Amino acid sequence: MTERLYFDHNATAPLRPEAAAAARDALALCGNPSSVHAAGREARRVVEDARERVAALVGADPANVILTSGGTEANNLALRGPSVARILVGATEHESVLGAVDGADRVPVDGNGVTRLDALERMLAAGEGPTLVSVMHGNNETGAIQPIAEIADLCRRHGALLHCDAVQSAGKIALSIGSLGADMISLSSHKLGGPTGAGALVLAGDLELVATARGGGQERRRRGGTENVIGIAGFGAAAEAAGRDLPDEAGLAALRDEMEAAIRAIDPAVRIFGAGAGAERLPNTSCLAMAGIAAETQVMAFDLEGICVSAGAACSSGKIQASHVLGAMGVDAAEARTAIRISLGRDSDSAQVQRFVAAWGRLYERRQNMASAA
Repeated sequence: MTERLYFDHNATAPLRPEAAAAARDALALCGNPSSVHAAGREARRVVEDARERVAALVGADPANVILTSGGTEANNLALRGPSVARILVGATEHESVLGAVDGADRVPVDGNGVTRLDALERMLAAGEGPTLVSVMHGNNETGAIQPIAEIADLCRRHGALLHCDAVQSAGKIALSIGSLGADMISLSSHKLGGPTGAGALVLAGDLELVATARGGGQERRRRGGTENVIGIAGFGAAAEAAGRDLPDEAGLAALRDEMEAAIRAIDPAVRIFGAGAGAERLPNTSCLAMAGIAAETQVMAFDLEGICVSAGAACSSGKIQASHVLGAMGVDAAEARTAIRISLGRDSDSAQVQRFVAAWGRLYERRQNMASAA
């Protein structure tokens, strides 16, 4: 049987051995981290050790790490927690940002999916009252990297807070909350090789937030609920391993570029989104369209060949919808429905890429033959 090829790391990264070991050890603990007896203190040590490891990954103070159930909760806390009069969000944000609050204004992007700084500046200047801006670092579908430091400078000049969803970037490239200039960044355990069900909202400094999950005094009253000790333990171990073993960005980007060049050799007209001149992308991510074949058909065809990739679309109530990310970039709905995402990982190699390219070529040839027969 052919070994399964996993090219969907942006959805979930394979569990790191260190994270699995830490979670397994935490399973043996019984105490509640809020209890003052010995068993509770032991659980608390695990939580605080993990908090320090997560903080170290992004150069933050552990006291400013709010542990959550994942990136979605972190994003919701970032948008709903501060006391502001208005919120501006990037047009290509993850649904957990776009759906976090009602009435947020969307900041447009260019054809590569990069925030239009001129538009953002106009929007900041036009409004009144405290403002929060939320722009992700690396896009989950296209890999487009936003100019967060420049966005942060604009926000400072207009007295606005900046939240950055760094879920896709953490563990793939080096990140520092200080260098980004953001007031808050969101992280997710399972995107960097930890277990699902854990994440964090990391603050750059002391920032007052109203808890969105209420009912207890945990996380300095910023997030109620007994901590998920098992998931947090794995998250901390994964964060430490990710910081220690960051992939060779240039090597991973070269592998992606090798794949894209080989596909272009098969189909010179292939559309690779976010890859325009001068655009920066996460080194592992490629979003491309095979004209005439729906994304879900491609995903199933590759799955039959033992290759895991994702459709560049959101699935809601069983209905495939065109990607709002590509729509914001000016891609028409018909073409957007033919887009798939390939996201490489720390163990990807050239042989795997060539296997995928060969499968892509076979599917493309079948599509050409069908077009000729018609």
